[in-house]
Amino acid sequence: MSSVDSLEQKLILEGIFLKYGYDFRKYAESSFSRRLQNIFKKFEFQDGFDFLKKVYNDPELFEKILPFLTISTTELFRDPLVFKTIRESLVPILKTYPRLNIWVAGCSTGEEVYSLAIILLEEGLYSRSNIFATDINPRALEMAREGRYSLSTFQSYVHNYTASGGTQSPSDYYTVKKGFGHFQNELKENILFEEHNLATDHVFREMHLILCRNVLIYFNRTLEDRVLRLFHDSLVYHGFLVLGSKETTRFSSLHRSYRVFDPKHKIFQKENLAWGKEGLHAN
Repeated sequence: MSSVDSLEQKLILEGIFLKYGYDFRKYAESSFSRRLQNIFKKFEFQDGFDFLKKVYNDPELFEKILPFLTISTTELFRDPLVFKTIRESLVPILKTYPRLNIWVAGCSTGEEVYSLAIILLEEGLYSRSNIFATDINPRALEMAREGRYSLSTFQSYVHNYTASGGTQSPSDYYTVKKGFGHFQNELKENILFEEHNLATDHVFREMHLILCRNVLIYFNRTLEDRVLRLFHDSLVYHGFLVLGSKETTRFSSLHRSYRVFDPKHKIFQKENLAWGKEGLHAN
């Protein structure tokens, strides 16, 4: 088929939510429509009703489709200057806490999680850190838990690691087995990988740092506000939120609840919210 009309898309999203509990109903319509087009072409669905009939009655088919409904674009030390800023500007502040709770939301296949773990290890913070790595896609999470990537992935990682301010040899953190690179267990000890849906699920309390990069761009304004409030409720006072290069809190109703810490690298800091004569504002 050449296109998915608006009614069919709404029916598909409602059907997925009711049957499988995955809520894509507040994702940006244009972005999600493109994903559906790719799915229809790959799995040869005739129309929206054909999709619903087959997927609704075949959980295994839905599991095959789910990775195409979510976006998994990541790499080790992606945007290395962001990680360099975390190392140089955030780590000195994070070192003042006796224990650290960190949430990597929308972690995909885990490259960003291990990148952060390496920085924490090199800066002497890993042993007192808890990293919660979440994603909606169970297959991506399984890959993340394994910490196993192609050697080409590690080859590109070397440049990014150096540009991020890495102080060791990148090969110190992985071993090669049967043509794949495997991150060492030392990097996995304080990481908890967990399935989590930003559209419907709970907060993670007392977080000192949250990374959610290149996820909000796929949400509509309502869902974006919901997620930014989720992060605000999860962060400690003056905790940090790191977003993607094209993301901001500026156009959200919650923009006053976040102080811009680093505008270039999209790092924000939590402010307290209070009610006054002029409504909700930041302290």
